[in-house]
Amino acid sequence: MTYVVTEKCVDCKFTYCAAVCPVEAFHEGENILYINPDTCIDCNACVPECPVEAILADVDVPSELESWIEINAQEAEKHPVIIDTKEPLRGSKCVDPNADQ
Repeated sequence: MTYVVTEKCVDCKFTYCAAVCPVEAFHEGENILYINPDTCIDCNACVPECPVEAILADVDVPSELESWIEINAQEAEKHPVIIDTKEPLRGSKCVDPNADQ
């Protein structure tokens, strides 16, 4: 099992998950994070840190989001590792439950 970043992270990039990852499995794209399945140790530390619930276990990914399993595997290799918290990206597609109303 591994964890997968899904579409809820697109344009809504928070990095709290990357900061708690003990194995540096997160990679930073322009408007999304990815999890490298070869690095992820299935510790679950990242899941509660994601305010938009974009991270799922690969075995729990709904069928309509299954393409994200492969997207993470392919894209993680193309982008640098991220281990620190950065200012969140709250783009036009972001539905942040913690945003000020």
